[in-house]
Amino acid sequence: MDWQLVADSFWPLLKGGLIGTIPLALVSFAIGLVLALVVALLRLSPNPVLSWVGRAYISLIRGTPLLVQLFIIFYGLPELGIRLEPWPSAIIAFSMNVGGYAAEVIRAAILSVPKGQWEAGWTVGMSPIRTLGRIILPQAARVSVPPLSNTFISLVKDTSLATVILVTEMFRKAQEIAAFSNEFMVIYTEAALIYWLFCTVLATGQNVIEKRLDRYVAH
Repeated sequence: MDWQLVADSFWPLLKGGLIGTIPLALVSFAIGLVLALVVALLRLSPNPVLSWVGRAYISLIRGTPLLVQLFIIFYGLPELGIRLEPWPSAIIAFSMNVGGYAAEVIRAAILSVPKGQWEAGWTVGMSPIRTLGRIILPQAARVSVPPLSNTFISLVKDTSLATVILVTEMFRKAQEIAAFSNEFMVIYTEAALIYWLFCTVLATGQNVIEKRLDRYVAH
């Protein structure tokens, strides 16, 4: 084991994660959550056309590999005259992917809220949208935190795929260092441990959020 190489490469890898991997995951997840909420509401719509649109989107996203989605957006769209830089391409692909998976989580969470909560909002004169935002979603959030947190943790790891469309993040930095030093086992193991560190911190944060949201649960 070349411990000097491990020490020398630690900060470049960690920096790649802090300024590349984590921001990419955060931005994509935030956009993906908004998209997921829209798709979930489409799925819940009594309008069969809107409901079908939501189901079709989820089926398309969940039925195709994320790597293929990245390739279509970065390498395929230019053939249609739409050329995007690596970072926007990655954000679009990851956001759409999160939207497809998180939509079903959010839909299930909304359905888990007792119907009486809707009726309570209507009784005090709230509109359906306000009832959704003030009563239903806060309770649904508590239910959806564990699966959505798992989705985010998976996204942090999936950002390593962005290296195939030339995005500079932690795994791409690991590839560069490994190619230069010819120590692939050492560098890739070190990168794996940093990914594990990130995910451990996120899992701890998940527990904190769950406790804070517990106040919104109807008992």
